[in-house]
Amino acid sequence: MRITTMSAKMSNSTASPMAAGSSSTTAGRGTGRATSFIPELQSMMFALGDSRRPLHETAALVEDIVHTQLINLLHQAADVTLLRGARVISPEDIIFLMRKDKKKLLRLLKYMQFRDYKSKILKTIDDEEPLDTDKFSSCSTNKRQRLAQDFLSIIDQTGEFLSLVEEEEVDEVKQERMERIEKMTRNMDSNQYSDFCESRQLSFSKKASKFREWLDCSSLDLKPNAMSMEILSYLAYETVAQVVDLALLVKQDMTPKTGDPFQRAISATFIQYGNSSTEAGATKRETDSPENTPPSTPSVPLTAGHQSKIHSTTQGNGGLTQDGSSKVKQRKRKKSSPACGAESQSNAIQPTHIREAIRRYSHKIGPLSPFSSAYRRNGMTFLAC
Repeated sequence: MRITTMSAKMSNSTASPMAAGSSSTTAGRGTGRATSFIPELQSMMFALGDSRRPLHETAALVEDIVHTQLINLLHQAADVTLLRGARVISPEDIIFLMRKDKKKLLRLLKYMQFRDYKSKILKTIDDEEPLDTDKFSSCSTNKRQRLAQDFLSIIDQTGEFLSLVEEEEVDEVKQERMERIEKMTRNMDSNQYSDFCESRQLSFSKKASKFREWLDCSSLDLKPNAMSMEILSYLAYETVAQVVDLALLVKQDMTPKTGDPFQRAISATFIQYGNSSTEAGATKRETDSPENTPPSTPSVPLTAGHQSKIHSTTQGNGGLTQDGSSKVKQRKRKKSSPACGAESQSNAIQPTHIREAIRRYSHKIGPLSPFSSAYRRNGMTFLAC
């Protein structure tokens, strides 16, 4: 009964945490600019399917999205904590917010189970004892998993949450990511694959103090405990992964395809984002047009004496033929290096892909869609839960 009352209060007061979240986000970003995860995010995006060197501006945009999402999530979790009468934000508060998305809740439960198993293995290595599966299944070692199951059993009125724990079906999203990564690594050499493996190991949880400072947890009235910070770091990485997944789909849609009758049906928002590059290309085409091309110098007919002199100079050491060919080769080399850089940038996820992906994800069709969520009225839906 208490959980039902708490859910009703949360649904009636959805606008208040959003206003507080938006103001605190601005304040947090203003004071926490010194703490940045852009280099780590570039490596994470590469490990999730982006190009070898993701764009700095794209990583900065992803960082801003993830930071905004987590700050709003923290404020909603703090509201649940107040309704429970607790003093710290605990995993139960975050699980309560994620209860409506069963697939993401199942991923979180599997992550908590993995963390318990990892803690057990590390403890076994420190104690130099063999791993005992019966001892691992005890309540003391499965504290994260036991905590989640106990809370889900309290709020579960239909049995759907407890059935998630026993579910063993394949996660299609995870499977698609693994297949994409496998295709990426097929043509990598040993050095590239080593860099890729290092990027795969990066996470927010490995830099816990920096992550806490990035979220500006010291300024919060209700602070998350250690287990909640583990969940927040997991949700931050999952948000990055989901943004990259959506951006890659947008990039695939925006890639021109020969023989596609719907090629011209591009989103108006994407066209608006790409106006700057289009205008730059139009300016370049105008400078290369015949009207702006300088007139050629008039040709003078050569006499036999002039032809013989030119022929003699071309046959000598360092003649016109050799100089001309070497200059052409040098020009080709100079032109090829920026072309390679431009090609690598064109393969990377652009900020326009990120913005279009968020616009599509936030768009809901229906007459009551503007009134369905207070967070959507602020321009973006939750990605993590």
